[in-house]
Amino acid sequence: MEAFALLLDGSAAAASTFRRKKAVFHHALEYAVELEELSANPLDRVKLRRAKSSGEIDRRVVVNPAQARELLVAVTYCGRTRGPMLAAMFACMYFGGLRPAEAAGLREKDCHLPASGWGLLTLEKTAPQSNKRFTDSGKAHDERGLKHRDAKSTRPVPIPPELVAILRAHLDTHGTAKDGRLFRTRTDGVISGSAYAKIWKQARTYALTPDQVASPLAGRPYDLRHAAVSLWLNAGVHAPEAAERAGHGVDVMLRVYTKCIDGQREVANQRIEGALAS
Repeated sequence: MEAFALLLDGSAAAASTFRRKKAVFHHALEYAVELEELSANPLDRVKLRRAKSSGEIDRRVVVNPAQARELLVAVTYCGRTRGPMLAAMFACMYFGGLRPAEAAGLREKDCHLPASGWGLLTLEKTAPQSNKRFTDSGKAHDERGLKHRDAKSTRPVPIPPELVAILRAHLDTHGTAKDGRLFRTRTDGVISGSAYAKIWKQARTYALTPDQVASPLAGRPYDLRHAAVSLWLNAGVHAPEAAERAGHGVDVMLRVYTKCIDGQREVANQRIEGALAS
């Protein structure tokens, strides 16, 4: 348990990391009990308190729309073919609020892309990355259902005209893989997390100032999704609708993004000032 609280370099691990490792170990011991290798789970008798993690998003990672667009343009300058191929994938994370694995698994049949107006993505499959030893197919990417939903569930995500145009242009230029996926490697494989993280790291140096590059601002591709949900909430989209689009529960979404809802302090100050003056 004490080892779980440390990283490989001996520094303290985040509370969420400790909690995840403890849960995996606990499940392994429960399985040993089920197989009658152990009479009881010994972890239940160990008490080691760790600080709870709120799971809130650091608002410093959230980009504004202008910064997001600059980053998406910068991606197209990274590499000869990989950057231009991935630009639309990153755009799906920002304009549609998709998780990276959801964007990686997006297929042409999932996309309704009209010539004008809003489009619709009907998410059904994801392509999360894992070690080959832990997947059913023996490949690094298993095709799975949506996170926190049963295997046959779908999630409709309305997308703005700007993303519709980006996806239409992507299909015209790059086409699809044999199975209909929009984003792929040269051999029709699923693009690895390390590959698109490398492109993203390079794009940040093109689009951001040196001080911003050294900051947490859009440090990971996943931060584009955080920026999308934060934008929806700041724009006044009702929490249940924003949660439905993002694939979150309302309670989880409000807890995670509570500090990324900008402008609420000023509104509250004005209301309090008005009440004091009355």
